[in-house]
Amino acid sequence: MRELRISTDSSQIDVDLVHRYLSEESYWAKGIPRETVERSLAHSLCFGGYIDGHQVAFARVISDYATFAYLGDVFVLPEYRGSGYSKALMQAVIAHPQLQGLRRFMLATSDAHGLYAQFGFAAPAKPQTLMECCVPDIYKTSKPIPPPQRRRSGQ
Repeated sequence: MRELRISTDSSQIDVDLVHRYLSEESYWAKGIPRETVERSLAHSLCFGGYIDGHQVAFARVISDYATFAYLGDVFVLPEYRGSGYSKALMQAVIAHPQLQGLRRFMLATSDAHGLYAQFGFAAPAKPQTLMECCVPDIYKTSKPIPPPQRRRSGQ
């Protein structure tokens, strides 16, 4: 196994590679516009995995760095899978100093439960307490769906 160098330096992220993977190969973000990827990267703690200076892995964390974090967009390019790089990437995420002491760290996966279980992730203890607003085909619609309106105080 060649050594995977992991960095959170956002200037090293290969935005073209991340967008291409998410929009063309991922099951969770097919068709995602590049502008949306760029905005998500700008507002996340991003982890790039590099071999010989080329990015081969990615993950990002959305967090308040105090109580909550959400792990998303985790991938290793297909030709680099099976070499332990996803575990190395996850070890870096879990060990990151800004992500310590969180009350809740969440993610969603359809196919990598075994990987994430190795790092303490499990099904929610009380799934009945969780709710979501989900628009699964948002990237296929012609125009973005606006966020829900906030109620003004006194209403």
